Amino acid sequence: MQIKDKAAEMKLKFSSLPELYAHDFDTVIDVRSPAEYAEDHFPDAINLPVLDNEERARVGTIYVQQSPFLARKLGAALVFRNAANHIESSLSHHEGGWRPLVYCWRGGQRSGSFTWMLQQIGWRAAVVDGGYRTYRRLVNQFLYDDPLPHRLVALDGNTGTAKTALLARLQDRGVQVLDLEGLANHRGSLLGEMPGGQPSQKAFESALAGRLCALDPLRPVLVEAESSRIGTLNLPPAIWSAMCAAPRIQVTATIEARSRFLVEAYDDILSDSDRLRDRLSPLRFHRGHAVVDGWLSLIEAGDKLGLTRALMEQHYDPAYAKVRRGRPRQIIAEIPMPDLDAQGLNNAAARIHAALGQF
Repeated sequence: MQIKDKAAEMKLKFSSLPELYAHDFDTVIDVRSPAEYAEDHFPDAINLPVLDNEERARVGTIYVQQSPFLARKLGAALVFRNAANHIESSLSHHEGGWRPLVYCWRGGQRSGSFTWMLQQIGWRAAVVDGGYRTYRRLVNQFLYDDPLPHRLVALDGNTGTAKTALLARLQDRGVQVLDLEGLANHRGSLLGEMPGGQPSQKAFESALAGRLCALDPLRPVLVEAESSRIGTLNLPPAIWSAMCAAPRIQVTATIEARSRFLVEAYDDILSDSDRLRDRLSPLRFHRGHAVVDGWLSLIEAGDKLGLTRALMEQHYDPAYAKVRRGRPRQIIAEIPMPDLDAQGLNNAAARIHAALGQF
């Protein structure tokens, strides 16, 4: 990392994503508009916009339609006014030794002006050279260009084998886990929507890169066997290829146990008949009218257990079987689970942990 002099607002250059994550500043401040911040931002950055969404649009319109000078004049007034409000409110509790790292879209006037104000107070503020665009370039380089340094092990099993719950238990045991569904805020299936919706593709990639950078490449990383798409989000090709080639730990359970588990895990959507019909009706083209009509009858009868079993037998299990036939797999352990209650999951997690220890 190279540090320039204060005349350049202490602009910091980062050459890799791990280097950026290893910064030693107390706070990272994103001074972009709330809309820019919502789409994606540095991990743990707080948003103190020096132009809000409407102000940014207004300045941009004046720049294009009237005059760059008028736009800069208005922009400067708004930036300093908003920055002063942040200093009076959000930042008033910081002592003299506080060290903030500031960025905007490209490390230009918004972050430079705010950083200058902070420095005049006496805070040791610095700017990310290139701003958010530098960060995105480093994320893309890490996920799409550089070789993945981690050794992945895939946790495989049919729908309803509690793989996500097992990942949580294994993480509590100290196993390195990459929870893709958690990062994507989606349960990874046709009925997998979660409250709050999914992040943007950029935000998902930020979370994914951040998690990978926090993992030790010398130890195996357990990841749930997924498709290349989780809800609306796509896995970077390098990670998807590594998952396809990864050795697997196979977990199995009876369809009765899986059905009971799914009724509890998916109760939110199983209780929403209209939403269920909307999701399942398009499958007529894949599974046929008679099969889908059977599912809709179970929805109408309120038979959650019967519906989950039918979906596994007639949709999910055949889909898993088709994928497995077309992809060679190295299975390093098979873990049968007689029960999917808390004790059963704890027992399975212990056996998976032991299998990983030999990998």
